[in-house]
Amino acid sequence: MRFLDLAATSAAVAAASGRRAKVELLAAALRSLDPAEVPAGAGYLAGELRQRQTGVGWASLRDLPPPATEPTLTVAAVDAAVEEIAAVRGPGSQARRRALLGALFAAATAEEQRLLVGLFRGELRQGAQAGLLVDAVARAAQVPVATVRRALLLAGDLRAVAVAALGGGAAALAGFGLQVGRPLAPMLAQSAPTVDAAVEATGLPAVVDVKLDGIRIQVHRSGDDIAVFTRSLDEITTRVPEVVAAVRALPARDLVLDGEAIGLDAAGRPLPFQQTSSRAARRATPSTIGGTPVAPAVLAAARTTGDAVLTPYFFDLLHLDGTDLIDRPGRERWAALAGTVDESLLVGRMEVDDAEQAGVAFAAALDAGQEGVVVKAPDAPYDAGRRGAAWVKVKPRHTLDLVVLAVEWGSGRREGWLSNLHLGARDPRTGGFVMLGKTFKGLTDELLRWQTERFLALAVERGDWVVRVRPEQVVEIAFDGVQTSPRYPGGVALRFARVVRYREDKTAAEADTIDMVRAIHAGHAGG
Repeated sequence: MRFLDLAATSAAVAAASGRRAKVELLAAALRSLDPAEVPAGAGYLAGELRQRQTGVGWASLRDLPPPATEPTLTVAAVDAAVEEIAAVRGPGSQARRRALLGALFAAATAEEQRLLVGLFRGELRQGAQAGLLVDAVARAAQVPVATVRRALLLAGDLRAVAVAALGGGAAALAGFGLQVGRPLAPMLAQSAPTVDAAVEATGLPAVVDVKLDGIRIQVHRSGDDIAVFTRSLDEITTRVPEVVAAVRALPARDLVLDGEAIGLDAAGRPLPFQQTSSRAARRATPSTIGGTPVAPAVLAAARTTGDAVLTPYFFDLLHLDGTDLIDRPGRERWAALAGTVDESLLVGRMEVDDAEQAGVAFAAALDAGQEGVVVKAPDAPYDAGRRGAAWVKVKPRHTLDLVVLAVEWGSGRREGWLSNLHLGARDPRTGGFVMLGKTFKGLTDELLRWQTERFLALAVERGDWVVRVRPEQVVEIAFDGVQTSPRYPGGVALRFARVVRYREDKTAAEADTIDMVRAIHAGHAGG
């Protein structure tokens, strides 16, 4: 397939206003790809390069050669060129990479160059998000959307799913199952402003889990092999020996666990997320948390390494000794979990029959220093990768995960540091972001230093006052409410916004939406 045709599709998708029109354009392009081009081509249509790291930064894309007058590139040729660029290593690599990049852009027409720049910068805002591409793959392969979606959740790779769907249809997609050792997208929770609202969403009876402010972990064990993955499916096995040790001590041979790893202070109370995520917890090894003994295997591993102690706590079991449990009701999964994992490694859980009991559980969690609770429907299956009403989280304050769009240089004590953040909520209709205001509240000197380095690396335009950045970094923002504001294009702004933490475990595609913000403004926060 000519790369020019793919670039034309990208431009047409960006110009189309309706979801159906976008899906039809994407499906037509997918059908036109040669089978060998599907992995790269599907990624390009989603705004992603197949190669995760290319070594090409924003500065490399400033001085490009004039565009070609005639199209010669194919999708396969572009993929091969990017692969060669990504593989450059060693002495002289910068000059070699620059030469290869120049050759690729010199062979590209103006329309092709625009697409290439967007792909390399990671900011191709054409509205072709993963959800749209799932629909397009289903349309192109003539298979049910639900079949494609389930395969994607189990495989975690849209390109692999597209190859299977277009090459083998529903039968090939059925081959994607829960595979021990291969992470799958975790089930997510909606937000509710109160426990009463959460219980109303899940129904009664319900189960109330303590919500830990730790690192979401998914642990896979196959015999002696153990792998630990984050919420974003990155492997961190070597960084969490305590988690590995705890799971190795379990009697099961094959399992997939879902939970959190959290740092504890000397009294057994949870440390702030920033300390947990950086493993900066004190080296004391507490023997209890909230009165519950910490697993001996965790303590032994922490003492052996001399590193910060991260204790795992599990709340779900997705696979046990050859049996997949993700389609089983929660009560069955949790019974299997309780029979497999020692009580010292389980998240605090209470069964409730009314909202008053749920409120008691919420108050107890806060008294113990935890973040809040998650109210769960016990009859629901594990809906991998979805944010449905079966799990609803409640925190004692409003928080949103937003995307940094730009940063202002600080003044006075903050002079020389990037300080004031421009915050945006995701707009699922356009694929872009809606600005909600600015904040520099909650930033420590350490965070100021970190974010200055981070956002200069993401910069696409540097001004004397404002640095515009690629919309990639997610930040959790606490605020007191949402107010009407004609100052911003969305018509609303956050009141007293302040930084809670940066979310390295979330991508911009997982940020909260402008619809969520407007729901809070209207007085009924939901999923």
